[in-house]
Amino acid sequence: MTKTMDHVQLFTDTSRACAKLITQRYSTSFTLGIRTLDQRFHLPVYAVYGFVRWADEIVDTFHAHDKAALFADFKRQTYEALEIGLSLNPVLHAFQDVVRQYGIDREFIDAFLFSMEMDLDDRSYNQSLYERYIYGSAEVVGLMCLRIFCEGDTAQFDHLREPARRLGSAFQKINFLRDIRSDYEERGRVYFPGVQYEQFTDEVKRTIEADIRADFEAGYAGIVQLPRAARLGVYLAYVYYLKLFHKIRQLPARRILGERVRVPNNTKLLLLMGSYFRYRLVRL
Repeated sequence: MTKTMDHVQLFTDTSRACAKLITQRYSTSFTLGIRTLDQRFHLPVYAVYGFVRWADEIVDTFHAHDKAALFADFKRQTYEALEIGLSLNPVLHAFQDVVRQYGIDREFIDAFLFSMEMDLDDRSYNQSLYERYIYGSAEVVGLMCLRIFCEGDTAQFDHLREPARRLGSAFQKINFLRDIRSDYEERGRVYFPGVQYEQFTDEVKRTIEADIRADFEAGYAGIVQLPRAARLGVYLAYVYYLKLFHKIRQLPARRILGERVRVPNNTKLLLLMGSYFRYRLVRL
């Protein structure tokens, strides 16, 4: 191997390490989940998370800047990286490398970027936009990870595609419930179609929760069929969100509007240990 090739690999390895650091800094729960995957999946999934986190930060955080211009530049750099197989942005370099290695569909990336772009505008969502947003912001992220987990087995991917979408949908809808106040007060958004923030009642909340339960059931059916090397990590994410969902269900609508429901870090660790022992004992 020449010195140039050594340095290219060093650049790629360093870019992957940046994606790992981003994941560790931004999401305790996601980091715990990745650690329970087989080690060969760690860096590829970190790269996916780093990409989606950076895009989300642009549209949700940098209010003092021209977010539309920042996002347009990020989007341009993304497609350029995918085209030439290189980016001086380490997050995008790590991501394009994983896209090429695992054959992640360009349509998933297009859908994700479209949903993030939707967040640049304050809007109310009808059913069609709601479904399109959830697909692009959550379901395709699960599908990107599924491409990694299936390692080129297209039949397995096609079989698990719909359960993976439903699981991502459940996670995103729980996020919407948990963050309904901050989304409205800080960003002027209410994602649930036909729901007015001032009229968010217990009845409305129960209807949303019934929809989430159906997604959870469909998603779990896919988890038990995942490759063993990926199953525990995805199951842990499922258990974490299920715990969060149960906490939300126990509260009346007025409490959801008044506080952000959380799962403490010590509880996350207990969930990790419980998930691991269940996995070992019953061979989930």
